[in-house]
Formats: sequence, structure tokens, C-alpha cells
Amino acid sequence: MSGTQPDVTVVIGAYEAMPYLIDCLASVEAQSIGPERVEVVAVDDGSTDGTGEYLEEFAARAAMPVTVIRQRNSGGPGGPRNVGLSLATGRYVFFLDADDRLGAEALERLVAMGDRAGTDVVLGRVEGVNRGAPQSMWRRTVERADVFSSPIKYTLSAQKLFRRSLLERHGMRFDESLWTGEDALFTMEAYLRADGVSVVADYTCYYLVGRSDGKHVTRTGGHLPRFDSARALMRLIAEHVPEGERRDQLMVRPFRVTLLPQFGPRYLEDGKEVRRHKLELAGPLLDAYWTEGVARRLRVQERLRLHLVAERRPRLLLDVVRFVAAEKEPEARLEGEGTRVYLAYPHFRRWWARVPDAVYLAEPAEARGVPGYREVGAGGRPKSPSKPASKSRPKSAVVLKARRRAGSLARRVIRGRRPETVGGRSS
Repeated sequence: MSGTQPDVTVVIGAYEAMPYLIDCLASVEAQSIGPERVEVVAVDDGSTDGTGEYLEEFAARAAMPVTVIRQRNSGGPGGPRNVGLSLATGRYVFFLDADDRLGAEALERLVAMGDRAGTDVVLGRVEGVNRGAPQSMWRRTVERADVFSSPIKYTLSAQKLFRRSLLERHGMRFDESLWTGEDALFTMEAYLRADGVSVVADYTCYYLVGRSDGKHVTRTGGHLPRFDSARALMRLIAEHVPEGERRDQLMVRPFRVTLLPQFGPRYLEDGKEVRRHKLELAGPLLDAYWTEGVARRLRVQERLRLHLVAERRPRLLLDVVRFVAAEKEPEARLEGEGTRVYLAYPHFRRWWARVPDAVYLAEPAEARGVPGYREVGAGGRPKSPSKPASKSRPKSAVVLKARRRAGSLARRVIRGRRPETVGGRSS
């Protein structure tokens, strides 16, 4: 730390956050990094439950400097975070939601990783409390992760450590026009602009707390905000990454996480007008960004649904959604001596449906679960299917073969022939 500059500014956007705010602030106060290395900027976004008053009480007694801003409700988390970011002076910024909490060593470990690796974004292991949390990116600690091949693209929430110079250099702020997904847009841009991203996976840095009262800082809305979010994220990716494999790797995320759920079980509950509107909104996104590279990175039922959306086939789409919502298992059809697996979801090889076979073709990751599948190796030859232990040759058969061989050799010796030259080869 140079001079009096704090190592990290913790930005807390708070709306109707009581009583969760009590544990949240206690976790900040308990940080092992030390109060002299931390500052807090807390923004009360028009709460009426005592959130603002509690923040001011905390500021009066906390050992670290705390700035409290109280404002009229902005309707979403982006506004309070932007206010906090504009007042931050730390080398790093960490966005903490007022109903969540930090692990005691979180900031110390995250800052140490950023300094050691020289990276601009640091992810800390997240654990859910009464709710789910992302898991695939916490398998191991990584000093420099690759956004294109790493699962970090599946955690785009804002609860991460960002080097403030990166944010200021590019004028990065949360898009307050979005009702949802503003954090995904911000974090993806940071990933793409960063000089490296690190992952701290060996310590739980962040506890994601599920609220039972239904009060959240995010605004509510119908399907329209989800499409706005998907559109914004797809445009951002397209602006930063040229067409090709690398763009396809990133596009999987908005297609799978943001767009696809709009054509899941909830689609069955939508009225005709909502279904029609969803197809109208999705069509241009698929026209612009749906590629073979994105399609083959999805599971068959995901690919099939989006293919039917792209082709504007609402009746066929409805049949597939019903099948998936009912959690039915499709018939698996092996062809090409077991090297191809087709999953026969609705309308497979119905001449009138005109859906290409390739849409139903399982990629190796999905096909491996089908008995009899033989994966094609690098040389284009099928790999030998693994044999279950129960089908291996019984021990008794091996013993019998050995006994027959020993008996044959004994007979040859009796006849006066050298066993090592029988049949012109060594025995």
C-alpha cells in the first residue's frame, strides 16, 4: 500500500437489507486484512426498514473509514454500485451485496492473489446459504485463468475483486438501463479487458445468502428484461471477439443461461401472445449469433429447442418443451458401428418436420453416457469400447487354457521335440 491509499474499497449497495445487513457488516469488520487496508462505501438505495440508519451507526463505530450515501430508490443494483465506484479510492474494488457476507480471510487472500499474479480480476470461492451457488470454477486455484476455455464465464456476478485502475482506464460502469444482467455485462467486459483473471478456490471467500422475505435489490419484470440482458451481453462479446471458435465459446453462456430458460418449462405457462413475443425477440439474436460452433457446444435438447426457435417452428418447439419439462428420456440410437449416437427427441426423422439429423447428434461429452458408444480417436478410428469387469474372461477359463497348453508341451517333450522350436516359433 502506498501512502494512505487503502488496498481495497468494499462497495455495498443496500436496499431493505435488514436484518441480513448486520451479518454482512460484521463480516467486513472481521476481515483479517486489517481495518487500515480497507475502506467501505455503502449506498442505501431508498430503504424504509432501518437499513440507512444501521449503516450510519456502523460508520460511527467501525475501525475502518466508512462513507454512507442515502438516496432515492434507483430500482436496481447498478445505480448504487456506480455511486460507490465513483467514490472508491482503493487499489482494488470489491462489490458486496448487503444480504451476503465475506469469509474472514477473503479480502486478504484476494488482494494477495491479485498482487502476486498481477491480474486485474480475482474470483473467490462462493458458497450458497439456503440457495444454490456456482461450482464448476472452484475445482482448483488458478493464478491465470483463460475466459475462453475456463468455466469462469459461468460466474458473471459482480461479487469479485476488480483492479480499480482497469475500471477507470476503460470508464467501466454498470448499465443502469438494464433491469437484470447488468452485473454479467460488467464482469464479462472486465474479463475481456483484464490483464489476467485469477481464481482462489481453496477458501470460501463469499457466502451467497438466500433471502426468505422476497426482498431483493434487483427490479422485477417479465420476459422482456431477460432478452434485453441477453442482447446486451451478445453484443458486448461480438464487439470484443472476432467471429470464430473463441466467440462461440463465450456465446454459449448467454444462449444457455439467459435465452434458453425462456423456452423451458415456463414457456408452457405463457399465453399465446407472450410466446409469440418471445419468438419475435429471440429471432434476431439467433439470426445474428447462432452458429454451428455454438450449437455443437450444447446438449441435444438445448440445441433442438434453439434450432426450432431459430427456424420459427412454434408448434414443434412446444412438443419438445413438453417432452423436456416432463423429464422424459429420449431413445438413444447408435449408428456407424456405435460411433454416432442420436437422441430421438420429438420429431426425430419425421419427414414432414424437416429437422436435420445433425441437430439430434450427441457430442462425445453427452454420448459417453450411452452404452455401446465408441468414441472416434484422433486418427479417425473408433476407440475400443471399455468392457465392464463383469464381462471379463472368468478365471476358470484362463486356468483351463494354461492347463491345456502345459499338457500340449508335455506331449511334445515325450515325443522328443524341442518345445522352443515347435511350429517354427518360440513357445
